[in-house]
Amino acid sequence: MTHQAFIYDAVRTPRSKGKKDGSLHEVKPVDLGAGLLTALQKRHDLDTRYVDDVIMGCTTPVAEQGGVITKMIVQNAGWDESVPGLQLDRFCASGLEAVNSAAQKVASGWEDLIVAGGVECMSRVPMGSSGGPMTGDPALQFKSGFAPQGIGADTIATLEGWSREDMDALALESQRRAAHARDSGYFAESVIPVKDVNGITILAQDDFIKPHTTAEDLADLRPSFEQMGTQLGFDEVVMRKYNTLDRINHVHTPGNSSGIVDGASAVLIGSEKAGKDLGLAPRGRILATAVLATDPVIMLVGPGPAAKRCLDKAGLKKSDIDLWEINEAFAAVVARYMKDLDISHDVTNVCGGAMALGHPLGATGGMLVSTMLDELERRQLKRAMLSLCVGGGMGISTIIERV
Repeated sequence: MTHQAFIYDAVRTPRSKGKKDGSLHEVKPVDLGAGLLTALQKRHDLDTRYVDDVIMGCTTPVAEQGGVITKMIVQNAGWDESVPGLQLDRFCASGLEAVNSAAQKVASGWEDLIVAGGVECMSRVPMGSSGGPMTGDPALQFKSGFAPQGIGADTIATLEGWSREDMDALALESQRRAAHARDSGYFAESVIPVKDVNGITILAQDDFIKPHTTAEDLADLRPSFEQMGTQLGFDEVVMRKYNTLDRINHVHTPGNSSGIVDGASAVLIGSEKAGKDLGLAPRGRILATAVLATDPVIMLVGPGPAAKRCLDKAGLKKSDIDLWEINEAFAAVVARYMKDLDISHDVTNVCGGAMALGHPLGATGGMLVSTMLDELERRQLKRAMLSLCVGGGMGISTIIERV
């Protein structure tokens, strides 16, 4: 018998520049994650012996993030020694995959209370440092037609006829919405300040947002992937498959692509029994999840199909979803998602997204849960769809419902 998977809480750290001069660079991954577990325990007077598992996504599980970082986070937080930990990697979907896996465990009836989310300290463990055949095996690259994601984003824009100005307009609106949401306190319930060992606050709110960005600022930025495409030959790789194109327009820049940041997320997911046993009031529930794969060459077109499959699994229609959240890996991903689903920007990424806030890879999926749960409550709405594009052509989606 299937049980309901309730969301009892969802928290995250602020996001900050994922470089050595970022506000969170001094914080180790094991400390960034432990801060969230400590906050959850204090917020709910949680008896951690009840927790069946902690699952965290991490896309670069090496060095300080290696060795099943999640179990080390559990120990660092001082949780009961009976609590296990699992690290998983589904590229950018890792955090949402952790949430979905936790929901499935609870829905099966085999476990009752799980913490799921992710951690990624990109300033300390650089993106791509774990290697892997997708980017590091020339034979596989030749066989699969690999091209970097930025080339894929530029290809999508070219295929759809979207200009640099179109992409910059989405980025500018993301900055505006994110700054408004932060400054209006929309994130305040979920963002847990990061503190040092002395209890002094290192960072209390997102500081990667650039609220004074103008269209002129964005227009001055150089394309990020033009040299890679033209001089390293990746444009030719893509056009072997998309042979109706005679060129690729390189329209993505640091301004209309997701930012490199540090961050962590944690979502408390449990059964009805867990809530009653621990005196927890549910805030939401997970209705359906879906993951699939599409074209691995341009990689980034999976979110729309994943969202459609998720609707089918839930037995819902597009009109049953109040808010839509697509990770802003690149502006073209957002535009393609809205086109595929025929949805308005008015109900999509209403609090901005990763072009403004940044994308801490393995943690982002859990962060989307907290943002949308808060926003459903604030607006007194019912359901939200969360989606991310994923390396290798995958897409992932989850429907949450406010209780």
